[in-house]
Amino acid sequence: MTDDADDVASKLAEMARVLLGERTVQATLDTIVEWAVQTVDGCDHAGILTIDRRGNVLSAAATDDVVRQSDAVQGELREGPCYDALREGRTFEIPDMAGETRWQRYAPRAVQLGIGSGFGFQLSTGGDTLGALNLYAKASHAFGEQARQVGTVFAAQAAVAMAWSRTEAQLREAISSRQVIGEAIGILMERRRLTSAQAFALLTSASQQSNIKLREIAERVAQTGEEPAQ
Repeated sequence: MTDDADDVASKLAEMARVLLGERTVQATLDTIVEWAVQTVDGCDHAGILTIDRRGNVLSAAATDDVVRQSDAVQGELREGPCYDALREGRTFEIPDMAGETRWQRYAPRAVQLGIGSGFGFQLSTGGDTLGALNLYAKASHAFGEQARQVGTVFAAQAAVAMAWSRTEAQLREAISSRQVIGEAIGILMERRRLTSAQAFALLTSASQQSNIKLREIAERVAQTGEEPAQ
């Protein structure tokens, strides 16, 4: 193994340790793009693009405005390497953005942003598409074969970290919701001499009638002591 390969392997291992220590999904995403610039040779800008249920393109994380503007253009035009990487599950490489013909509307706009070359990697785990990792360079032909290989490994590792972070966040949210609901049930049981089942039914009924989430109803009870409106 060469010294360069040793250095990349060390960076990837260190990134894995850092990602496991992040406490929020956003912190995880921000760390991923920051490390992409540090790890992938030739990379000047990095970001993670996602698409919501309505089909809107979102910049989930970005190292700078170049990435955010590129994401906005791809969302506006519904084309581009990262937009297509996310939708089609492929890796797209752009050696020379000025000579790119696959995205005839996006490419000139990207050149105006100062993007000379780039990559689009899909981020997915077990068939679940999470987003796309975009890597950009100011110069054309900035990425070699090693950058492609490292980028592929980096994207796979980033997808796992991203999926884990989301799962952990959902678990924390579920635990927090359960605690708040339990507190509200306890207040209603004491105040109205209800059983736990009756208190929970009261909260559920109030949530359904007001079209407000059960957790929000429970938070109001727990914070103010006020009973839910019927």
